Amino acid sequence: MGETIGVKPVSHEAQAQPRTWHPGIAMWGTGAFHLFALALLIARPLWWPLIVGALVVNHVLLGLIGLWPRSRLLGSNMVRLPDAAIRRREIALTFDDGPDPSVTPKVLDILDAHRAKASFFVIAEKAAQHPELVREIVRRGHSVENHSRRHSSFFALFGWTALTKDIGAAQEIIEGITGRAPAFFRAPMGLRNPMLDPVMAIKGLRYTAWTRRGFDTVARDPTAVLQRLTRNLSAGDILLLHDRRCRDQRPIALEVLPRLLEQIEARGLRPVSLPLAMQ
Repeated sequence: MGETIGVKPVSHEAQAQPRTWHPGIAMWGTGAFHLFALALLIARPLWWPLIVGALVVNHVLLGLIGLWPRSRLLGSNMVRLPDAAIRRREIALTFDDGPDPSVTPKVLDILDAHRAKASFFVIAEKAAQHPELVREIVRRGHSVENHSRRHSSFFALFGWTALTKDIGAAQEIIEGITGRAPAFFRAPMGLRNPMLDPVMAIKGLRYTAWTRRGFDTVARDPTAVLQRLTRNLSAGDILLLHDRRCRDQRPIALEVLPRLLEQIEARGLRPVSLPLAMQ
């Protein structure tokens, strides 16, 4: 891990409180199917190749569901704000993959100019390298949330132990910097596996995806990104951008954000952070 200057140790008592795990429908279905397969294997042992094949198909389907970021089949997944926020005409602006010292301060300035609040899903190891920038996010009235410790490309393949360690370490790093444990989590690239939801429950985190995203890390046309974010935009939406440089070093979000905020204001909507939206 990178340098962790400014990160204070966090006691176990300071962590978010666990909650009861409520499995998603795909998990209930998988459990029932495994029990049925076991009973069938006992009754018809010669059918084992077919039974094993069916179980393999079941697990492949679970893996494919994990590639669907907005799905609720694996468990709780917030893709829109609650009714109270909708009545208040609120939307949530969220930024992934920061902090980036060349991009995040400019994002903060744009938000300030429009009196908008947002939530920043930070990579914990980046946060540890730039603790003062993370504290500046909080000082300006935004929230800092958990986007994993390292943003591994293999995050969706992590088992129980790896998920618990990665997410737990990120919680401790972020709370050590800000003094507040994140309440929300978003997986790298939005990809999950069935083990993530029970880890969310144990860590007291709320898994959060998005209503729509601009694909600003891959698209090169700011207008196209803006159109994706504003098409059918309405109260309760959760929007996703990124406060980091892309492969060509061009942070598209900085070009899109002022125009996006203007359209939000024109539609009578108010950008808030996720904690504010949950009040």
